[in-house]
Amino acid sequence: MSELINNSRYRKEKLKELILRLHDGASAEAVRNELIFTLKNIPYGEVVEVEQELIAEGLPESEVLKLCDVHGEVLEGHVDQSGAKEIPEGHPIDVFVHENRELKKVTSKARELLASLPKVPEGNFSNFRNVLLSTFNDLMDVDKHYQRKEYLLFPYLEKNEITGPPKVMWGKHDEIREQLKGCIALLREENITKSDLSDSLELLYEPTLKSLDDMVQKEEEILFPMSMDVLTEEDWWNIHQQTLEFGFTLYDPETDWQPEGFKSSTGSSETGSRDGTIQLPSGSFTSSEIMAILNTIPADMTFVDKNDKVKYFTQGEHRIFARSRSIINRDVRLCHPPGSVDIVEKILEDFKSGKESHAPFWIQMQGKFILIEYYALRDATGEYLGTLEVSQDLTHARSLKGERRILSYREKKEE
Repeated sequence: MSELINNSRYRKEKLKELILRLHDGASAEAVRNELIFTLKNIPYGEVVEVEQELIAEGLPESEVLKLCDVHGEVLEGHVDQSGAKEIPEGHPIDVFVHENRELKKVTSKARELLASLPKVPEGNFSNFRNVLLSTFNDLMDVDKHYQRKEYLLFPYLEKNEITGPPKVMWGKHDEIREQLKGCIALLREENITKSDLSDSLELLYEPTLKSLDDMVQKEEEILFPMSMDVLTEEDWWNIHQQTLEFGFTLYDPETDWQPEGFKSSTGSSETGSRDGTIQLPSGSFTSSEIMAILNTIPADMTFVDKNDKVKYFTQGEHRIFARSRSIINRDVRLCHPPGSVDIVEKILEDFKSGKESHAPFWIQMQGKFILIEYYALRDATGEYLGTLEVSQDLTHARSLKGERRILSYREKKEE
C-alpha cells in the first residue's frame, strides 16, 4: 500500500474521489476521516492540480466554488508544505502573510464582541454597535488584499496555465465581499436592536468570519507555496512595483523588498517626464522636490480621489493624525468612526454636486487648537477631482501678538 500512497497519481485520484463524494452529499467528517487514514499529508501542488482537473473534466466552477469551503475544511492541517520555498522579508507573499496575521486578529476581536452580545445592557447597545461596526469596517479592508491577488497575482498564475484555482478563489472573494457588505449594512441601520443582531449571528456574522479565516488557510496552505514555485523573480518584482497602487490591508510593510539585479522605477526616483521633471503651467519641479515641499508645509494633508479612495498623505513632521500606508486605496468612509460617517457622506455629496467647496472644523485636542479643513479639488473645467483634507495645529499661531520685523530663527520666551 505504501508504494501507492507515495504515488502522485494515486493521491490525486483519491483526493478527487473524496471531493466528488462531498459533491454528492457525503458528510465532511466522514470524508476527513478517510482522508487522514488513507492519504495523511497531501502536497499543496496536488490540491491545485485536482481542482484544475475537476474543472477541466466538466465539474462547473460554480460547483467547485460551493465545495471550496467544505473540502478546505476537510484538508485543513493535512496539506504538506515541507517543500515550500523560503519567503524573503518584504516580498509580496511576506506582505500577504503579515496582512493575514492582522486580519486574524480582527476576526478574533469580532468573535469576542459577538460572544459578549448577550451581556450587553440595552442602554449600552448603541456604543457596542459602533465598536462592532468599526471592527467590520476594518475587515472590509481585506478588499485590497483580494484585489492584489486578483489583478496582480492571478494573471501570472494564468500565464502559467493555472486557471481553475484563481477563478474559484475569486468567486470566494466576491462572496466574502457581499457577506461583509451585509454585516456592515445591518449595523448601519438606525433602528437595529440587540435582538435583530442576535438573530443574524448564525446566518450572517459567524459565516462571514469563518469565510475570512478559511480564505487565510487556503492562501497559506495552498496558494502562496504554489505561487512561490511558479512565479519568477521578475514576476514578483513586477507585482511588488504595482502593489502600492492597490494599498495594503491592516499592515504597513517595514521592509521595502528589492531583489538583487532589479532597480525600482518608483519611490525615490523621479517621474513625470523623460528628464525627471513635472511640468505645470506656472513652473516645474522634480518628484523629489515636490515630495520635500509637501512634507515641509506645516500641515497634515490627505488626498481622497473622485472615487472616494485615499490616495496620498504627507509624511512630514507636522502630522496631527496618525496615518500608515495601509489606508492607501481604502474607502474614506471606512477611515472614520461610525458616528462621523454621515458628515463625511454629506461633505462628499456637496463637493461632488458643486454645492460647496470648503468645509472647516476646529477642535481642542490634548491642549492644542486643531483646524481641520476639507477642500473640493476641481480641474479647469470645474470637474470634481477629489477632496483634500488639511489639518493644522494653530495653537502657537493664535498666541502671536504684535509684529516681528527683524530676523529671528527661534521664538523668544516671554520673561
